Amino acid sequence: MSMDKTKRPKINKNIVAAVSIAAAILLTACAGFALWSGGEMRRIVVDQFSQEQLVVARNVSSLIERELNFLTREILLAGKDISQGPFDPEARYEGIQKNLIRVLQSGVRKIEIIDIKSRKTYIFTPHRPWYEKDIQLERLEALPRPESLDRKNVWTSRPRIKPSEIRLVLAVPLAGDCPRLLIFNVNVSWFLTPFLKKIRSGKTGYAWIIDGSGYFLYHPETVFIGKSCFKAREKRDSRISYGKINFIQKEKMLKGREGTGWYISGWHRGITGEIKKLIAYCPIVISDNPPQKWSAAIVAPVSEIEEAVHRGYLILLLLQGLAVIIIVLGAAGVLSIEMRWSRRLEWKVNRRTEELKRSEERYRSLVESAEDFIFTVDTEGKFQSMNSFTANFFGGHCEEFLGKDLSALFSEEVAENQLKLIELVYKLGKSVRDEFEIYTGEHRIWISANFMPLKNESGTVSAVLCIARDITESKSLERQLISTEKLASLGTLAAGVAHEINNPMGVILGFCDLLLREKEKGSQEYNDLKTIERQGYICKQVVENLLSFARLGEDKSEYSDLNLCLKEIIQVVKHTLEIKDIALFLSLADNIPLVKGDFRQLQQVFLNLINNASAAMPAGGTLAISSNLSTRSRKVVVQFEDNGIGIKKEDMDHIFEPFFTTKGEGEGTGLGLFVTYGIITKYGGTIECVSQRGNHRNKPGGTVFTVKLLTTT
Repeated sequence: MSMDKTKRPKINKNIVAAVSIAAAILLTACAGFALWSGGEMRRIVVDQFSQEQLVVARNVSSLIERELNFLTREILLAGKDISQGPFDPEARYEGIQKNLIRVLQSGVRKIEIIDIKSRKTYIFTPHRPWYEKDIQLERLEALPRPESLDRKNVWTSRPRIKPSEIRLVLAVPLAGDCPRLLIFNVNVSWFLTPFLKKIRSGKTGYAWIIDGSGYFLYHPETVFIGKSCFKAREKRDSRISYGKINFIQKEKMLKGREGTGWYISGWHRGITGEIKKLIAYCPIVISDNPPQKWSAAIVAPVSEIEEAVHRGYLILLLLQGLAVIIIVLGAAGVLSIEMRWSRRLEWKVNRRTEELKRSEERYRSLVESAEDFIFTVDTEGKFQSMNSFTANFFGGHCEEFLGKDLSALFSEEVAENQLKLIELVYKLGKSVRDEFEIYTGEHRIWISANFMPLKNESGTVSAVLCIARDITESKSLERQLISTEKLASLGTLAAGVAHEINNPMGVILGFCDLLLREKEKGSQEYNDLKTIERQGYICKQVVENLLSFARLGEDKSEYSDLNLCLKEIIQVVKHTLEIKDIALFLSLADNIPLVKGDFRQLQQVFLNLINNASAAMPAGGTLAISSNLSTRSRKVVVQFEDNGIGIKKEDMDHIFEPFFTTKGEGEGTGLGLFVTYGIITKYGGTIECVSQRGNHRNKPGGTVFTVKLLTTT
């Protein structure tokens, strides 16, 4: 008995062909979509990362330019200070040391004052005595002539590359008959390292800087520093073509442009071979005299950015291979799996983007940590961003001021002036500087602001960045200089007036004496002539005081025992102080050297100061007199401190002027402090005054006069 074999049903070839074609079309479509999406995603991520790098490069450029502006202001202030009076290295030592301390962290390793005529240089280094040195002719020829420079602009040299260091020289001319230059010697490595050492773009990216001639000023590879950017790479590995980076350096960076790009390198932090890197670059404006720019670059390997994209892309290709097997299960399953992996890939990209944002935030914190006013505004003067220091200073948070007008922080007048400057920046596309005054409670401060354009890729101004700094102290020094110059002019005027009065006064007293001889004592005419004589001698005493201030009297230039001088004058006024119920406290240091000054003239100074203190305490009080030797300045310091009514703020700038007095009519001539100032300055000393006005409630008043005199040592 035989059994029929069951036949396998034939597969419809048309169906197989249709399924195969559909699968092939689907696979082709999926492969094409994967290639497109992978490429698009790679392009977006790379572009975002490049823009983040460009922001970092701009921040680095802004910080370096701000630090250079700080050095520029410091050297101008130092030059203005040194130009006052004849130059004496010993006398200027203390002031220059203070300048050095302020600019030491900015890379200034020493300050020089170069005398062109004598070919001498006076060198000041931190915390060390100054010394003198002959300047080499080669170096002298490399420096500008003082007469060719403007005292308001700083001359900046191009980087001078030596095997031991790269040096930048800032110079300003000093006033005077002898041509002299004030020099700041900046160690470029010290200057740049704080800004660039800790920069990381991504995981391993870094920063480097080239100057206007294409030499590396900073690079993590220390062997590159001081070398040409066109030769250093080829010398290290000549097997790789560096045409791409050389083009970027020559046609973009050295021409002062900013942008992004890529190039092929032969190494990266210990890894060798051809490595594709992303680069973002931004110019750094170094100086206008002469014009020069550097360029900062932030670089990172593309492999770090594309790593997440590549992993997702490979997984997607594997899924597409499996799609042929599972196509029968339905397009829905394939689509769901593809969507799931797409979300995973998107999550990885977002995570990488978040890491890049955090990297940007770290560098943005450099701006946040700065104790300067930093904010950006749009065309209408509305705040777009602001650092915490600015918001905290005006008593608020950054978010509270965003979108508000300038008047939210400043007065209407200041806000209107700033808006005009902002409009000017938008119109010209260049930075604008201004100084303005703001009030915070009972205090007022001076602000120096720099309004700078922020440009987009098309070169148009998209916003205005303002970086401002408190210059109240500088303004105070400027007012003191003006006051000193005014007193000097008044001294010259006083001398002329004194001579014009002295001659006719001598004639008046002479004829008065002749008339007295002819009149009988006790008669009305005799008494009238005596009155004329007394008033004439008073006028003569005033004239002598004026001549004393103008330094036209006899200059004995002798040295005196200061403590003995004080003790003698105290014996004279002691009884008067007791009658006025004024307690006297003496603190005279022992072993004080002799001071420069005439004994009697110094007693006149001390008597004037004691009388002024006594007049400020009509109801009694305390007067403390002390003397000591300042070890830093090698000067003897004498202080007169009272707890009287104090001096009004508006009178402080006039107390040393002739005939200025706050006393009632007939109580004072207004020449006491005027003559005192003249005697002290005649012997090379200084006198300063600090006063606080009391309100008879809970705020005590008082005045402190500090006299500093030269010694024999």
